[in-house]
Amino acid sequence: MKVIILAGGSGTRLWPLSRRTQPKQFLKQFDGESLLRKAVRRALAVSEPAEIVIVTNLDYEFQVRNHVREENPDLINRIVLEPCARNTAPAIALGLCWLSANGSLNEEDAVLVMASDHLIHPESAFVDTAQQAARLASQGSIVTFGIPPIRPETGYGYIHHEQTAVDGGYRVRQFVEKPDSQTAERYLASGEYLWNSGMFAFTPAVMMAEMKRQMPDLAAAVSGGLDACLASFDEMPSVSIDYGIMEHADNVMVLPVSFHWSDVGSWDSFYDVLPKDASSNVVTGDVLPVDTQNCLILGNRRLIATVGLENMLLVETPDAILVARQGDAQKVKTVVETLQAEDRMEVEEHVTIDRPWGSYTVLDEMKGSKIKRIAVQPGEKLSLQLHHHRSEHWVVIRGEAKVTVGEQVSTVRKNESIFVPKQTRHRLENPGTELLEIVEVQVGEYVGEDDIVRFDDVYGRTPDQETN
Repeated sequence: MKVIILAGGSGTRLWPLSRRTQPKQFLKQFDGESLLRKAVRRALAVSEPAEIVIVTNLDYEFQVRNHVREENPDLINRIVLEPCARNTAPAIALGLCWLSANGSLNEEDAVLVMASDHLIHPESAFVDTAQQAARLASQGSIVTFGIPPIRPETGYGYIHHEQTAVDGGYRVRQFVEKPDSQTAERYLASGEYLWNSGMFAFTPAVMMAEMKRQMPDLAAAVSGGLDACLASFDEMPSVSIDYGIMEHADNVMVLPVSFHWSDVGSWDSFYDVLPKDASSNVVTGDVLPVDTQNCLILGNRRLIATVGLENMLLVETPDAILVARQGDAQKVKTVVETLQAEDRMEVEEHVTIDRPWGSYTVLDEMKGSKIKRIAVQPGEKLSLQLHHHRSEHWVVIRGEAKVTVGEQVSTVRKNESIFVPKQTRHRLENPGTELLEIVEVQVGEYVGEDDIVRFDDVYGRTPDQETN
């Protein structure tokens, strides 16, 4: 079975934990593992590394690489980058092109498409369903995974299906959009509707036939091969595979699944899937709940004390705090839209920023100065660069650094420091086997992240992509 993992989503419904530059597939709130890593492990349970492709975009390339490396380094070379943000139909087309170009695809192969940001258990039940879906797909159907509804959910799309089973699946009558609460109650009572999970299986022959019938421009791009697909990607319609193909196909079947599933798409669903204490609270961090019940409280750096709370959501990050009633989590979208309209950075990124070489955290910033903690992974290096408007002072607090300043190359150890004058070429490297951490103090008339001239970079970045 071939597998396409879609890892380019940039949702912010879990703000302030999820941001545009670090969406939920990269969050490690679930047993210390990211949802992406869990998705990779599921893919490996049904397929081999040589039959898997991960589709993401340029913004997430290095994050995807780092998370994938944690699970299986062989998959690092099986990542394909979307040239620009598009929807799931173009992403799947690109995944098919990549598999074909790399000798991993035949017209009658079963292809499983799965998201990178779902929470699923047990894995064995997922494997059984995927294998059953592959068998139905080989018979000419597009097979989608349906989740038996447990409540009148208004945040999911639904699948209306026939009542007679065929090889364990049901013919799909109709895909329906997210309903209002009254309609959702009716769907639940009827027994004829399943939640749409966004996972499905097909053969390339069947999918290409549907693309030619419904989205001929997309089919032409796929037929032209990988290079043509990449070259025309920005011209492809930004359309979901559900809307572009599946809602109008006549050969769609749905498999009701037996595994537990959540798309963790809101703080309410986040609360549902995490373990709770004796008072039905989900608590992480330094939290003191007094007379508090049925609450989600995620702490970060500070002590959080609550008194007399019920059915509340409280999420703390270093630069933002969300407080809401349970049941109102869908309204977080309004908060995000307001922040976007005001050009607030809190919706874009955290104070800790991932980089291909490690990460940095802004500890303090004021006019004319900035303080960062920089962490460099073993064997990694920052670009050779200079800054026009600021000098930097580096203090090593962990590990051992190789530092280039002008023509001078030196070793700086724990509790030692070095000064980098402005307009001087410099580079920071970690030649050791443990994490390197430094505190960087910037001083100058301008300390913006765009004050950088890059001369050499092992990651192929340009100055307008990111700092350091």
